[in-house]
Amino acid sequence: MEREMDYGLLLEQLEALTQGERDTVANLANASAALYMNLPDVNWAGFYLVREGQLVLGPFQGRPACRRIAFGKGVCGTAAASGQTQLVENVHDFPGHIACDGASNSEIVVPVFHDGRLVAVLDIDSPLLGRFTRKDREGLEECAALLGRCCDWKI
Repeated sequence: MEREMDYGLLLEQLEALTQGERDTVANLANASAALYMNLPDVNWAGFYLVREGQLVLGPFQGRPACRRIAFGKGVCGTAAASGQTQLVENVHDFPGHIACDGASNSEIVVPVFHDGRLVAVLDIDSPLLGRFTRKDREGLEECAALLGRCCDWKI
């Protein structure tokens, strides 16, 4: 199975999509579409935004999702609380996993920071077990860093 992702090309696409635009919703909407279209074997790609001490559903591609997630709950909440990327090979083994889509079997969640402050998490799910690798982690962390810089996080 070939699923080697060119994250350099994806970063170039995200830079082009966000160039000259600072609106957070517009940039995250295009970013979620680009991620969903370019990453093989994913069934959800999107963002949860930090609002009043919790995560609130933001722009995404895929099936309807959980609207609010508390810090420390599930994979997204764990990434938000720890400020660290969570790469989960089998979500069914993750304590407290929140199953928004029963077809998801693996997940990666990357914190998005702006000026050192957590502003969102990037969440990507796959129906495949063990879908995400170290290379995905590194590439998606670069994507999250770009998005943290290019938006006016006044939402």
